[in-house]
Amino acid sequence: MTSYATGSPVVLIVFNRPDTTRRVFDAVRAARPRKLLVVADGPRQSKAGEAERCAEVRDIVSRVDWDCEVVGDFAEANQGCKRRVSSGIDWAFSLVERAIILEDDCLPSPSFFRFCDEMLERYAEDERVMLVSGDNRLYGGRDPKASYYFSRYPNIWGWATWRRAWAKFDLSMSAWPTIRKERGFDQYFGKTSERYYWKSMFNYVYSGHLDTWDYQWVYSIFKESGLCAVPERNLVRNIGFADDATHTTAGSLYAKLAAEELEFPLRHPDHMLIDSACDEAERRIRIRNVGMLPYPLNLFKDLLRDGLRGARNGA
Repeated sequence: MTSYATGSPVVLIVFNRPDTTRRVFDAVRAARPRKLLVVADGPRQSKAGEAERCAEVRDIVSRVDWDCEVVGDFAEANQGCKRRVSSGIDWAFSLVERAIILEDDCLPSPSFFRFCDEMLERYAEDERVMLVSGDNRLYGGRDPKASYYFSRYPNIWGWATWRRAWAKFDLSMSAWPTIRKERGFDQYFGKTSERYYWKSMFNYVYSGHLDTWDYQWVYSIFKESGLCAVPERNLVRNIGFADDATHTTAGSLYAKLAAEELEFPLRHPDHMLIDSACDEAERRIRIRNVGMLPYPLNLFKDLLRDGLRGARNGA
């Protein structure tokens, strides 16, 4: 695909990885956004050499050599993944109505930017659609009757959304105790193993055991029964898999996903229903990749009790 200049603002979230940041920034440079919003966390005092790496990263993203308005939100002290990413996106949507969002290890193909632009425009006023993803995690395993499909799963290794959708983000997951007690998300998941997975993850995050923001975003979209537009091919490669990574550790099946190109003009789906076959395929891959319960079982005795009750009832 020839180079494409995106019309949407781009939010670039960076921290301490000059090697991956440089590659992602080069992809952003090729897309030449007219507005670039850079969110950076500060160094941890306990980590030797991190201040220098953070400074190098900020130097890389300052090298804007195209016609572009650049706005930065740079933390002096380390806030951690949960607070820095969520507050950075809050800040971005205080300035723009829609945006493409990339972290410093998410390397997009040129098609990614055009796909996001067209989806952001097409569904700008449709409250049902809450996220446009660059990720297709099915390894090409779907019949491409359209250029994209709708999913319940909000994958965020390169994504886009609108202020109207992000306004529903709930970092504290304030309604989770009630939703969990009433089994409000059970309608989403036909398999007991998947109910285990999501309930355990939400319980783990709600309890403050994981410094992250993305499960809260998944929770918020589930809570709103939101739709996520997913391209028929994977458009973003995660280049951050490493033994020392915060979350994307080496050995994941997802490390094998390459960034591909889409064909344009886009072929739109005939309806706006969740593609249950694609979501079932993704469920199987996710459970195989991370396991049914990725965190200590003793945190989830009540969830196991719920699951056994559901299994006896044929769930």
